Amino acid sequence: MRLFKRYTPEQIAKHISRLFKGYIEIDGMGKFEFDNAKLMVPAQPENKHYQTVKEINLAINRIRTFAM
Repeated sequence: MRLFKRYTPEQIAKHISRLFKGYIEIDGMGKFEFDNAKLMVPAQPENKHYQTVKEINLAINRIRTFAM
């Protein structure tokens, strides 16, 4: 599990796309699980969780698009 003290979607996306499966924690937002290089919505989500997951997954898609 990795703790991110700042919310930077690009940096978090790089981490997730390298490991494919695991957990992260974003300071002030809580814990998230990722599987198959996609961030997943927590069990008891709030509106900020949905927005966070959407932004990070879009950043992962951008990384994958430029890698090909």
